Amino acid sequence: MTASFPPGFLWGAATAAYQIEGAAQEDGRTRSIWDTFSHTPGKVAGGDTGDVAVDHYHRYREDVRLMAELGLGAYRFSVSWPRVQPTGRGPAVQRGLDFYRALADELLAHGITPLLTLYHWDLPQELEAAGGWPERDTAYRFADYARLVADALGDRVEMWSTLNEPWCSAFLGYGSGVHAPGRTDPVAALRSAHHLNLAHGLGAQALRGALPARARVAVSLNPGAVRPLTPSAEDRDAARRIDALATRIFTDPMLHGQYPADLFEDTAHITDWDFVRDFDLTIIKHPLDALGINYYTPTVVSAATDSEPPRRDGHGASEHSPWPGADRVAFHQPPGDLTAMEWSVDPTGLYDLLMRFTREVPRLPLLITENGAAYEDKPDADGVVQDPERIAYLHAHLSAAHRAIADGADLRGYFLWSFLDNFEWAYGYEKRFGAVHVDYATQARTPKSSARWYADVARTGVLPPA
Repeated sequence: MTASFPPGFLWGAATAAYQIEGAAQEDGRTRSIWDTFSHTPGKVAGGDTGDVAVDHYHRYREDVRLMAELGLGAYRFSVSWPRVQPTGRGPAVQRGLDFYRALADELLAHGITPLLTLYHWDLPQELEAAGGWPERDTAYRFADYARLVADALGDRVEMWSTLNEPWCSAFLGYGSGVHAPGRTDPVAALRSAHHLNLAHGLGAQALRGALPARARVAVSLNPGAVRPLTPSAEDRDAARRIDALATRIFTDPMLHGQYPADLFEDTAHITDWDFVRDFDLTIIKHPLDALGINYYTPTVVSAATDSEPPRRDGHGASEHSPWPGADRVAFHQPPGDLTAMEWSVDPTGLYDLLMRFTREVPRLPLLITENGAAYEDKPDADGVVQDPERIAYLHAHLSAAHRAIADGADLRGYFLWSFLDNFEWAYGYEKRFGAVHVDYATQARTPKSSARWYADVARTGVLPPA
């Protein structure tokens, strides 16, 4: 049975600047925390860096033509903060802004709607040297940066997102240390979470002040589809703790202007939260035009026991936990087929999140701003890349999205992660999420079978039978 999506539904794909652009030292760009982290021995698989990545900075016209050939209606990209404001302070570098102007113009010329994300984890290294996200001043620097980009691209871009997955920035970057800048301090992680929330609010205010009235402002979060292993009170409490840290630490202030009381109780032995100041929550709760949801796999947890000590989640190996205040929580492998990331394929988590926010903020439009999977993709003897597992993954998750729409979710669009194979953070170039295969030696682009399949869905708005 086929499933038709609503007219005007936005079909797109997504990328991030450090993962694809390369040109790390060109046209005034300086180092970000990811440049520093990836050049630190032992931090990234294979010693890989984003110095060249997939050379999108020089090949963006070719990439946009390929998007158009595949029928994409929208493209979600991020701006590299150190490319347009190298020190995180002061005036913009016009050469950096010129790249994004040219990219937006190319997209518009091909009938593709640009969705611009201001921050996808590449904090200028000078701001990290001054303390990074644990310091309040970084939020104000972000607002200044947002205004610079809005002034430069507000005449071209109507869809804006402040942050991408602030959970990763705070808790993988400052808690477990598996992401840049690689710090392992639970207090710094919680401080970072609050200052990222504050940066979102200040940045949204800056965008509203600089953009035309027609512009739309959003944020992209990766809320957890957290499930207890058993119905026991202990396992349900473990799920509550992780839900507070994965989701409500961001959604409660952004959507409701308050932090969860249980989050404060769970982390009281770590911090007294004195870094939350008067009027911060008023700033953070800035009206949104859409909420972006990034989803890949659910999270299954239980209360740890003496016979079953706490186990880490699937966010990289570290002796340090990204879950402050949840030391007695054990993580479990959810059932289902696994991707190359060893993440379970379970589209019911996506459905549950869409319906959760439909109930919580019923008048707020939703976007799926990331969804996809990594597999072991290789060209065959004829140079064709067949990836039936990815097609099955996408079909299942789009079916879940369609069911959510039928059940009342105001879902406006879907962005496949990712358009291109790319630098997958601490995994380097080992994991391929792209619908388009990239030969890293030659930079040749080859659409996989999933790209052709997704192109048909995007062109028709119809999901065929499985």
